[in-house]
Amino acid sequence: MNVERLSKRLSAVANFIPEGAKLADIGSDHAYLPCHVVKAGKVPFAIAGEVVEGPFQSARKQVEMEGLTKQIDVRKGNGLEVIDAGEVECITIAGMGGALIASILEEGKEKLEGVKRLVLQPNISAISIRLWLLENGWSLINEAILEEDGKIYEILVAEKGDPKSAYLENIENQLLFGPFLSIEKNKAFIHKWTAERKNWERILNQMSQSNQTAEKIDKKMEIQKKISMVKEVLGE
Repeated sequence: MNVERLSKRLSAVANFIPEGAKLADIGSDHAYLPCHVVKAGKVPFAIAGEVVEGPFQSARKQVEMEGLTKQIDVRKGNGLEVIDAGEVECITIAGMGGALIASILEEGKEKLEGVKRLVLQPNISAISIRLWLLENGWSLINEAILEEDGKIYEILVAEKGDPKSAYLENIENQLLFGPFLSIEKNKAFIHKWTAERKNWERILNQMSQSNQTAEKIDKKMEIQKKISMVKEVLGE
């Protein structure tokens, strides 16, 4: 892959990295993102962290091939254990589940000292990240949602600050849909939540045809509530 031409998803992540910030990209895979922003002159130094041996070796090869070994340090380790507190100002974590990203941040809390910005791209369950940010003193300052190759991705950008500042009204709805995304309601947002609603309606239909237990009734009520929330946010 030509790191000068990132995927749409990683390009969107790169756009939120502050100019001149020292970067740590956790779960860096082939190190495409750090290579791109260093080559573009956007960041002076980056750490590419990877826990799995294969991707770690791929990242090392990519950095060597790009001639960036003095500016990008490829490190093997789990989550934020690859960085020292105060070593970087921006952390990116892209291409994982939201619950996993939240657990990486939780387990590496002490490494977030000096970090000014988090740029997080969950593949699923962005709500897990929004909840973690809300509970840990990080303010959601921006969001993006986009579609690429038939998949929909959300990007969450946070800085230290009042965690409630982004949530002006119905916090339960905004945690699920995203306070910024639910205002913009772009094409990808509408596509994602229309598909989610149809999926939940299909599950409800299947549940209605099976024996009803107290647990199933509670589950049905939970799904019905989510369907109502989707209809409300989409103005249906």
